[in-house]
Amino acid sequence: MPEDAPPNGGALGPRARVLEMQTKLHRWTVADTGRRFDDLFNFVHDPATLLVAFDRVAGNQGARTPGVDGLTATDVEESIGVPGFLNDLRAALKDGTFRPLPVRERMIPKPGGSGKVRKLGIPTIADRVVQAALKLVLEPIFEADFKPVSYGFRPRRRAQDAIAEIHYFGTRGYRWVLDADIEACFDSIDHTALMDRVRRRVKDKRVLSLVKAFLKAGVLTELGEKKETLTGTPQGGILSPLLANIALSALDEHLHGPWEPSGAMATEGKRAYRRRKGQPTWRVVRYADDFVVLVHGTEADTAARDANPLPEWLEKLTTSRLPGLASLAKAIREDQAAVVQGITTPFNSGVNEGRITDVKLQKRLMAGRAGVPLLRHRVILIAQLRRRHP
Repeated sequence: MPEDAPPNGGALGPRARVLEMQTKLHRWTVADTGRRFDDLFNFVHDPATLLVAFDRVAGNQGARTPGVDGLTATDVEESIGVPGFLNDLRAALKDGTFRPLPVRERMIPKPGGSGKVRKLGIPTIADRVVQAALKLVLEPIFEADFKPVSYGFRPRRRAQDAIAEIHYFGTRGYRWVLDADIEACFDSIDHTALMDRVRRRVKDKRVLSLVKAFLKAGVLTELGEKKETLTGTPQGGILSPLLANIALSALDEHLHGPWEPSGAMATEGKRAYRRRKGQPTWRVVRYADDFVVLVHGTEADTAARDANPLPEWLEKLTTSRLPGLASLAKAIREDQAAVVQGITTPFNSGVNEGRITDVKLQKRLMAGRAGVPLLRHRVILIAQLRRRHP
């Protein structure tokens, strides 16, 4: 690290020191697109990082929910003491004896009254603090690489921003939409592919080992059975949304690639040239595992099922050599539930449900998850808006 890297100097408070560290990491990442960081572990177990991490865990809505050890943040504050708890945790991290415990599985009903349930994995308080510390260190690095088309679980980005993006392009000729999500995304992320993407930026073996240890920590089911976690990253973990975004950034990179400098759609002139030649242009918008592909062209340029030839955007995924993308493209192509609609006509909002997507309107209301609506419900609203104000 450069000489100004350590966050321990000066008289700054913990939050200011962590912010200083994050600012430097982000700046170094932007300045060197090929840089791999090899000295991040000291940041993870730095006292300021752990204290800020604990504050975030304690201030989270789930702070009163215990993991498999039965401890809550309140127990730590009132019975153990935060300084002693963090000192012991830091010592375990430094001497290599820290081991994540299995997450406690909890089934909660999905919104919309469908009768389906979602599996949450609740880590222990100690594991949550370490995950939060990892996130504080890793997020500014990977944020520098994430594409502007993803909006879910990112700093200073909201679902409303994704809605505005869809509205912007939908009113500028991108009137055909393929609307999909990735089934059981958090449960099915391939650990090898994910770790390969993490290694693009992280060389520190101790940090890599910590991330992998959380992925492999296992699950204690509601029946008290211990299960291995061979794939996925549990919903409920503080680090999980960041890891999911790292994995799904492969999708963003492939579909947004033509918009990058020197790409075939990099400028309005290039996009207009393609359209004059009868070729479509497209734009992907992703919120976590839900994404839409907006197409300026025809329904045939958008539709995935049984298409021959394949739409150009889908062919890019089909021919991808990155793990997961080709199989995702195959699923989109074969699944009759993949939804394609023009945004000037009503969306089918009632019957399609399947392996890739369902578009039941009530599911999109996201009861109990205020501020995190998924995209399709909002696309439906945009379609209605367009019908009223053509």
